Amino acid sequence: MWEEQLNAAIEAGVKAIEGILKIYNSNFSVEIKEDDSPVTLADKNADKVIRKYLHEKFPDYAFLTEESTDDLSRLNNDFVWIVDPVDGTKDFVAKDGGFTTNIALAYKHEAVVGVVVVPLTGEIYYAAKGMGAFYRKNGVTKRIHVNDKLENLICYRSVFHSKQNEEDMIKKHSDKITKVEKWGSALKPCRIAQGLGEITYRLSDGTKEWDTAASQVIVEQAGGIFLDTKGNRIMYNREDVHNRIGYVICNRIENFLL
Repeated sequence: MWEEQLNAAIEAGVKAIEGILKIYNSNFSVEIKEDDSPVTLADKNADKVIRKYLHEKFPDYAFLTEESTDDLSRLNNDFVWIVDPVDGTKDFVAKDGGFTTNIALAYKHEAVVGVVVVPLTGEIYYAAKGMGAFYRKNGVTKRIHVNDKLENLICYRSVFHSKQNEEDMIKKHSDKITKVEKWGSALKPCRIAQGLGEITYRLSDGTKEWDTAASQVIVEQAGGIFLDTKGNRIMYNREDVHNRIGYVICNRIENFLL
């Protein structure tokens, strides 16, 4: 049902790569936004490229993107593209490669299409409701699925945004979590979807819809769990775009450890 939208989202993400890497490989400047987060010309240019392409394909769909003004008109539309052109700008500025381009489609508040592109490597994670999750690298595509591990878990932590309460949670469950790795932005949930790790925490209000929508589709279609800290699925195209209470992503419901 969502194949056309999924293919368009993949294409939009691929189109943004060249411009992102052009800035990445230059002596770019960094602005600090009102919310104290960094932004570069790569964010702004990629936002324009993605919005232009998707608007031409689906002119009646609304947008919610990190780098565009939100006038809330999207709330009256069943179809909303949710875009983070450069997720992990701190990783981008640090030139550690751990940044992604996230594109999702929400239909009646449910994320139904998700694409995460890794510009530096050309890797693409993608999924759509009812279609499964996939990983593409060097032209080779394979279906991905979470693993079944229930012990000796690998927990992914943020490179720049880890909080003390997350560290405390990992220690609390040290009987099951035996290894911790740091990965940037949406790479954490994508690696869980790929079966390479089992759990990650975000126990603060520091993320917004565009940080989670695309990877949530990928994780869920890979058979994984992506729930807020009250155990509810995260819904989208909300008036308040902040993920206020945080979330837990894991491979199996048995590993929803709080």
